Parts: sequence; structure tokens; C-alpha cells
Amino acid sequence: MNGEIFLGLMIPFAGTSLGAACVFLMKKELRPKVQRALTGFASGVMVAASIWSLLIPAMEQSDKLGRLSFLPAFVGFWLGILFLLLLDSVIPHLHMYADKAEGPKAKLRKSTMMVLAVTLHNIPEGMAVGVVYAGLQYNKASITSGAALALAIGIAIQNFPEGAIISMPLCAEGKSKGKAFLDGVLSGAVEPVGAFLTIIGAGLIIPAMPYLLSFAAGAMMYVVVEELIPEMSSGEHTNIGVVMFAVGFTMMMALDVALG
Repeated sequence: MNGEIFLGLMIPFAGTSLGAACVFLMKKELRPKVQRALTGFASGVMVAASIWSLLIPAMEQSDKLGRLSFLPAFVGFWLGILFLLLLDSVIPHLHMYADKAEGPKAKLRKSTMMVLAVTLHNIPEGMAVGVVYAGLQYNKASITSGAALALAIGIAIQNFPEGAIISMPLCAEGKSKGKAFLDGVLSGAVEPVGAFLTIIGAGLIIPAMPYLLSFAAGAMMYVVVEELIPEMSSGEHTNIGVVMFAVGFTMMMALDVALG
């Protein structure tokens, strides 16, 4: 693995870690309105990344199929959805603002299940970065160095508020700042690990690259629809989540086009 790819895999993890470090700088928990704004922003980034960085390249790599060039993206997208649906049902976790945990019953603390929820939704982000850098490493023409960097930066930007959203509530619930920070960091550690494993897997099945790209897109879209959008719309009615969704979407779109 060359230095460019290693750096690309670590950029999103750095975003989560910096966000988790907010627990040392802020005395109080993030206000619900701020949390909804940050969640909306993250949703916009993930939707735009799914389209411009994953689905469109998947179809471009399948253009030899002519009118059926959508097929690998279609199949991979559904596999990604079903994969996250499976993980959602077998891993005990608790979403923000939820009173009841999802997945199998487990005698875990609330804080632990909150970390598991964030970790679960970081899996597709790590896969997305990994599969794009795999395409770059194996010289897939539709994936450029700039496009891969744009995705890594976009995921890192939306990981920053995620790190804060996980560490600060844990601190407010009584955990020490050091432990809350560590939990926030660990929730993002799955991303570089998942990305690295995806690169290894992609190297073994290069012809499946369009399926892998769209698989990651489907997994990310599952997280957005199942988790992030409900969170940004919870509580007292406000349009801040929708506005920040648009900000995140257009920023990621601009990054991908400008750097790609």
C-alpha cells in the first residue's frame, strides 16, 4: 500500500478523532438543534458521495453493457442495503433520541450501545473509501486520485460532528472526558480497518469493482434513511436539518467535481 492510499484511508479517521476531541473544549452537551444540523449535514455528504463517488463510477465502469450498464450498480446497491439490514438486526445498538435498543437483546450499557450504533454506520463509510482507493490502485479509469481524495475529505468532514455527537453525550452521562474521547475515537476506528480489508478484497475480484462501488453506496444510503434522517427530523419542528442536508450535499458534489 503506497503512502497516498494510506493517507486517504486515515483522513476520515482523523475527522472522527478531531470531533471526539471536542469533549475537551466544550463544557456542555451539544444542543439538540445543533445535533440535528450536524446530522443533516452528514446525511447530505453521504447521499452526494453515494451518487457522484460510487454509483456514477460504477455505471461508467459497466458502459460496455450498453443499456444494461445500470445492472451492476442496481445489484450492488441492493446487496449493500441487505447487508446493512442484516447487521442492523444482529448487532445490539441504540440510536440517538431512541428509548429502545435495536437488534438482539443484550445486557449492555446505554453508552456502549450508542457507540455500537455509530460504529455500525461507520462500516459503509470505511468500505466506500476503501473501494474507491482500490479502484485507484488497480487503475480503474473512472476513478482518479482527486476523486478518491474528495471522497476521503468529504467523509472526514462529516465524521467531525459524528465524533463530537458520540463523545459529548457520553461525557454528559458521567463518563470521564478521556474515556468519552476514547469511545468516540474507537467508533471511527472501524473505518480505516474496513477500508483496508475492502482494498484487499477488491484486489482479488477486480471485475466486481462496479458491484463493490454500488454495494458501498447502498450501505451508506441505508444508514442515511434508517438512522440519520429520522434523527435530524426528531423533536421540535425545525428546518435546520434540511438546510444543512443541502449544504452537505452541494459541498460534497462540488468537492467531487472540483478535485475529480
